[in-house]
Amino acid sequence: MATFANLSDIVTTTIQSRSGKLADNVTNNNALLYKLKRRGNVRLFSGGNVILEEIMYNDPNTINAGSYSGYDVIDITPNSPISSAQYDIKQYASAVTISGLEGLQNSGKERIIDLLEGRMRVAEAQLENSISSGIYGDGTGNGGKNITGLAAAVSTAPTSGTYGGINRATWTFWRNQAFSASVDGGAAVTPANIQSYMNQLAVRLVRGTDRPDLIVADNNYYRAYLESLQAIQRVTSEDMAAAGFMSLKYMGAGSNADVVLDGGIGGSIPANTMYFLNTDYIFFRPHRERNFVPIGGDRQSVNQDAIVRLIGWAGNLTTSGAQFQGVLFA
Repeated sequence: MATFANLSDIVTTTIQSRSGKLADNVTNNNALLYKLKRRGNVRLFSGGNVILEEIMYNDPNTINAGSYSGYDVIDITPNSPISSAQYDIKQYASAVTISGLEGLQNSGKERIIDLLEGRMRVAEAQLENSISSGIYGDGTGNGGKNITGLAAAVSTAPTSGTYGGINRATWTFWRNQAFSASVDGGAAVTPANIQSYMNQLAVRLVRGTDRPDLIVADNNYYRAYLESLQAIQRVTSEDMAAAGFMSLKYMGAGSNADVVLDGGIGGSIPANTMYFLNTDYIFFRPHRERNFVPIGGDRQSVNQDAIVRLIGWAGNLTTSGAQFQGVLFA
């Protein structure tokens, strides 16, 4: 038992000391999360049964702004165009396990840390990849337990369904823009037409100074855009490239956006997809007390000579302005 007591302390302190590093690794492992971190849009929340994201919108039934003359009666109908979208709290965990035999074989503190280092890297990588993959999902994976990602936030069918507790069929302000290459463009994406398709989508997403600042693409659409630029050489994005992402620039429709490859080996973005994102309105919301930290104490089976420690995260990806987001798809 003394071996496990010693081992428990080392496992706990090792996980705790790596928590901040793991949080940074997750955001740096995903182009969208990296951008959100740079904007300060990784926002902790402290409690509640859901995550609330305040939104402003126009309700045509309560708008009271308008012109008048002289002694006209001014409309003072109460106008409360502020509400909240609601997002479920999603939970993720990864386990670090060590058997009693391994504890005995690695009884020196340094040797245990060496053993833990490998186990921690595996657990952290699995947690990073699971969350990064969830960023592109629709939240229905694993029985609805996965992050409510871009497939839900920026839907290819934006006139139907409920997102953030708001019915898109009813509320037009909550619909993102979607551009189908085959339907709206009339042909599959090629290097010859991709810039035209991007322009047509981008102009739909501009409102005053609001416009997309990040475009993430799968292998196929990134390659098509890359090849469309090669006649004039590549226009690279220094910021995203410095962070290690394959990136270009898109300048058109009043936009100046980074175009980032988030495909590559093991990429999670759906094939033939390009998301146009205004990151002013997208947030990564971890819970203050469950941001890649140990969950509880040791777990020791009644019939196994081993201990398990869990690393946990809870939160979700949220949006406060769905109308400013767009997707180009096949």
